[in-house]
Amino acid sequence: MVAFFKKYIPFFIVLGILSIIIITLFYTALKPKKTLSIYTPSMVNPELVDSTVQHISNKNEHRIADFAFTNQNGKTITQKEYEGKIYVADFFFTTCPTICPIMTDNMVWLQEQVKKYPNVMLLSHSVTPDIDSVPVLKEYAERKGVIDSKWNLVTGNKKDIYYIARKSYLAVKTGKPEEVYDMVHTENFVLVDRKRRVRGFYDGTKKEDVERLLADIIFLVEEEK
Repeated sequence: MVAFFKKYIPFFIVLGILSIIIITLFYTALKPKKTLSIYTPSMVNPELVDSTVQHISNKNEHRIADFAFTNQNGKTITQKEYEGKIYVADFFFTTCPTICPIMTDNMVWLQEQVKKYPNVMLLSHSVTPDIDSVPVLKEYAERKGVIDSKWNLVTGNKKDIYYIARKSYLAVKTGKPEEVYDMVHTENFVLVDRKRRVRGFYDGTKKEDVERLLADIIFLVEEEK
């Protein structure tokens, strides 16, 4: 009996290897392939979307609009700086005492994780641009360790920020009805791909959601190589 098994040991080894390969192939074939949604205004909570675009459901129609804002260094930042980039956008204000500090800390963490990817950037818009002047943003950026080449904190015309928040990023609620272009920012981090399409929304106050965002960024980096 022992001689029999010794004789067929190579056969059993080959059979075992083939079994492992077949099982792996079946697992790979059956495992769902990861995908990321392409968001349109019709897919998002209407409270966060301007009424003029709420009807859009065609994934080829919704893109982040052209923009021009001023960053923490007094430089005009447009869509050209983000052309061909994957980026994360959010809305905040420097004097926010509640969710903003948590969001900013998580964005700082994200900045550290993506700084090795040259085609990944961050973009934070102030919802109180009348308060968040360039010097205020500069001081805030320095305090938080913002890398200028990676992350822009921007201020500008309140009307422009309001419309890009609600028409493009689908991420900000309206404020007081009596105050035109008043904005109530949410905790959302918005993932935008190289084609200026919205690919995901993440709770910027929750570390597990920001970790999921990082995984999705890496997925897009690999997918679009």
